Amino acid sequence: MGRRPVMADNPDLMAAMRLLDAAKDAGFTFQRLAPGPDGPLRGMRESIAWQDEIYLGGFANACHATRRRRWSLIVPGGLPVTQRVDGGALTVLHTVVSDWGIE
Repeated sequence: MGRRPVMADNPDLMAAMRLLDAAKDAGFTFQRLAPGPDGPLRGMRESIAWQDEIYLGGFANACHATRRRRWSLIVPGGLPVTQRVDGGALTVLHTVVSDWGIE
């Protein structure tokens, strides 16, 4: 996915782009779910202990992230959600990058 020029007069957008880069550095891989530069993004990261997912549907209040504890057994209905955050892109990305470390 190519990077567009960021408008220097929008500090929230610049902060979100830095947090998105930090999430990538922390092991998340992102996929655009719809065509176009502003289509929603889905990010995934898996470790031995966790399965983390980020959904960025827009800049304000259309985003969420879930953290699931991985089990060695097959769990009916999927892995249980242990943490969830909803809100804008800045809130979701900041929580995931700052609070959800890989163990």
